[in-house]
Amino acid sequence: MIAKHPFGRTGHMSSRILLGAAAFWDLPQADADASIELALASGVNHFDVAASYGNAEIYVGSWISRHGRPSFLATKTEERKTDKAYDSIRQSLERLHVDYVDLIQLHNLIEPNEWQTAMGPGGALEAAIRAREEGLVRFIGVTGHGLTAAAQHTKALERFDFDSVLLPYSYLMWINKQYRSDFLNLLTICQKRNVAVQTIKSLVHTPWGQREQTRNTWYRPLEAQADIDLAVHWVLGNEGLFLNSAGDIHILPLVLDAANRFSSKPADGVMQAMVEKLEMQNLFAE
Repeated sequence: MIAKHPFGRTGHMSSRILLGAAAFWDLPQADADASIELALASGVNHFDVAASYGNAEIYVGSWISRHGRPSFLATKTEERKTDKAYDSIRQSLERLHVDYVDLIQLHNLIEPNEWQTAMGPGGALEAAIRAREEGLVRFIGVTGHGLTAAAQHTKALERFDFDSVLLPYSYLMWINKQYRSDFLNLLTICQKRNVAVQTIKSLVHTPWGQREQTRNTWYRPLEAQADIDLAVHWVLGNEGLFLNSAGDIHILPLVLDAANRFSSKPADGVMQAMVEKLEMQNLFAE
């Protein structure tokens, strides 16, 4: 079974693999159900979805309406103004067939102008706080993509005491010196304040570029079990980090298998050899 770890200050022991429901963007309900059941059988007890993930909230909500809510349920709003963000949260609850979610996250809050809007007067943060006061959400987090995510999250934590952060993390991200420095600084702050740290984009092989897109992921993912093992084990080898599963249901079983067999973190030399052998490239421009 996949190991569990305290999810920051929430009091919940979350599986270190979080079910990333971006994989449920647009597919038959039966496929979503099968993926959820597979994740649960491996010990996953934390679902992560978003209002902007196509029909994902509807598919997860359908499963919840038939089987009950998971131990920990998180969603996200990409709205930046208070009223729209609050309405988005209420709509997410309706789609998910729940009275509350455990975690609401301000989604991909990276671009400076959007950041100022969401974090300022009349912004989405006020909606999240209102929702928490009304019992519609229990905790509030922030997410981001790109090479500035770690630095932006550090800035966000200076403005508000978020319960969780979510950002890219992989060996490919680690070998970017600036990102590594920003990430370690953020991690130190999160550890001191008991803020949960969730990671994404751990299975990046290369950007799609001109290649035909054969997976429902924003990037060309690693696909061989041995390579996925190394990528997953490298992230899980960092104590306390959580890994969101990739956005393709066909990759999910390989991620779960890797996590079930995790024992130790691969050496950086092993990871570098894989990068060179597979000609891996960072998803984000440097």
